[in-house]
Amino acid sequence: MTTPAITPARVLRSEWHKLRTVRSTWITVLTSAALLLGVGILMGATYTSGGGDSDVDTVVLTLYGSQLGGIALAVLGILVTAGEYATGMIRATLTAVPSRVPVLWAKAAVYTVTVFTTSLLTALLTFLTAQVFLSDTDQAASLTDDGVLTAIAGNAAGVTLLGLIALGLGAALRSVPGAIGAFVGGVLIVPEILGTLPYEVMDTVVRYFPTQAAGVLGSATPLPGAASPGAAFLALVLWAAAALAVPALLLKRRDV
Repeated sequence: MTTPAITPARVLRSEWHKLRTVRSTWITVLTSAALLLGVGILMGATYTSGGGDSDVDTVVLTLYGSQLGGIALAVLGILVTAGEYATGMIRATLTAVPSRVPVLWAKAAVYTVTVFTTSLLTALLTFLTAQVFLSDTDQAASLTDDGVLTAIAGNAAGVTLLGLIALGLGAALRSVPGAIGAFVGGVLIVPEILGTLPYEVMDTVVRYFPTQAAGVLGSATPLPGAASPGAAFLALVLWAAAALAVPALLLKRRDV
């Protein structure tokens, strides 16, 4: 009896099976969806025309919850990689796939498809639900308005790419608490600290940090002082690529 060959499709199928059968996947995905939808409904139900949020982009207003939901999905990304090191299952995974790196690419691929799809569908539902409450206000909008669909898709892409950065941190640090701390500190807090420094160059640098770039992608109108959508998307892709390149290199050079 011959041993079945290890193919990219089989590695992908294996990682998809692991992702969908682990309880934490559904907990974090449902938590993210509930936060996004709940905050969106709250924003729509409590909004009044001419208030302090009247100048906020409509998509940004209705999808405020993606900031909280995105953290839940970032935790999922960390669990996808660092979680296996915590349980010791990574030994069996890498024994089955001795070349190692395809495992990381498969994890990133199934995570990307899962998170982007669920984030996009939830964002669409949230926007449409919030608009039920906003229909008679100055924030009324529809999916056919200029930039709205692009911003909703951009919001989902931004959340997904931030999650891929978290996934890469989990794979590089091989520790769930360590990766969560690195993500919160390095991705969420450091840009805010740098932005307070009295140097003009810092304003330019910070606009290309992950969270700031993701914010640009989720807005239907240009944000003052922010990067262009194209530059923001490229910056996010490069951040995610760098976050995945480091653990890919470590997988080749370091023992399990």
